[in-house]
Amino acid sequence: MVGRLEPVDLREIWKHEALNFTRWLFENIDILNEQLELQLTPIEYEKSVGPFSVDILAKDEENRLVIIENQLEKTDHEHLGKLLTYLSNLNAKIAIWISSNPRPEHINAINYLNEIVPSDTQFYLIKIQAFRIGNSEPAPLFTIVAGPSKELEAGGKIKKDLAEKNKKYFQFFQTLLEKCKNKTKLFSNVSPKGYQHWLDAGAGKSGLVWGLAIMKNSAQIRLSFCSPDGEVNKKRFEFFWEKREEIENKFGESLIWDFDENRKHQHIRVNINEGGLDDEEKWDKIQEQMVEKLVKLEQIFTPLIEKLPF
Repeated sequence: MVGRLEPVDLREIWKHEALNFTRWLFENIDILNEQLELQLTPIEYEKSVGPFSVDILAKDEENRLVIIENQLEKTDHEHLGKLLTYLSNLNAKIAIWISSNPRPEHINAINYLNEIVPSDTQFYLIKIQAFRIGNSEPAPLFTIVAGPSKELEAGGKIKKDLAEKNKKYFQFFQTLLEKCKNKTKLFSNVSPKGYQHWLDAGAGKSGLVWGLAIMKNSAQIRLSFCSPDGEVNKKRFEFFWEKREEIENKFGESLIWDFDENRKHQHIRVNINEGGLDDEEKWDKIQEQMVEKLVKLEQIFTPLIEKLPF
């Protein structure tokens, strides 16, 4: 069976632009990074600039400041003005404007800005959409509609590369899930996807999720604490942190204890550095290690999850 992508109304996912979408993007900026091949690190959301506030302030791998303005509607002149105001007042070098419906006039404006500004300053206009397959959770899709000239020149290539990457995601997870079925039931009700680099499955308690991810150069297994209540996530993380030595001794190697006081969701991760999505000749070895480590983590964490007091 092959599923069909179905568009999802963005307001069905994020009812309020600032309270829901901006906060979600701040906490999940890795999705934007993955789809646009950027390396942004969020710093602050609703950052004050005089009487105004920029939706998200971030930095790139070169430590340059990046501003992100969001619209779940059509682009408008007001947000174009904000983009220029924030860029100049914060001395940022990259401006990203995200909208569900970029107007042709604003696409032309962003292209014009990229032609006249210094080479170290860049403007992006990005279209956001969401899709699901059948009854799956909706997944966002970010597409560059205007950007630095090299992106425009390579526009056709980007679309082709994106389609090829999505095909690889589906093939990788299809094979990985087949191998999982022989060792664990955790992902038995999960289907492969061709539009995102991760798969999630319940960990036996609401707000706890197992994740499998494949990136460009590595793979990852994670236990995510994603309750809507950040305090619950913090207490649960601390519950396992207190047992860190026992857990790592049983697992046989150190884990990545990814806790951030300023973030709602927390994670415990293990990386597999044998290769990534583009290393197809290594997929079998990567998948075997992912399944082996997932099974070990399941055996260690499941009894502890059952004892969680909250």
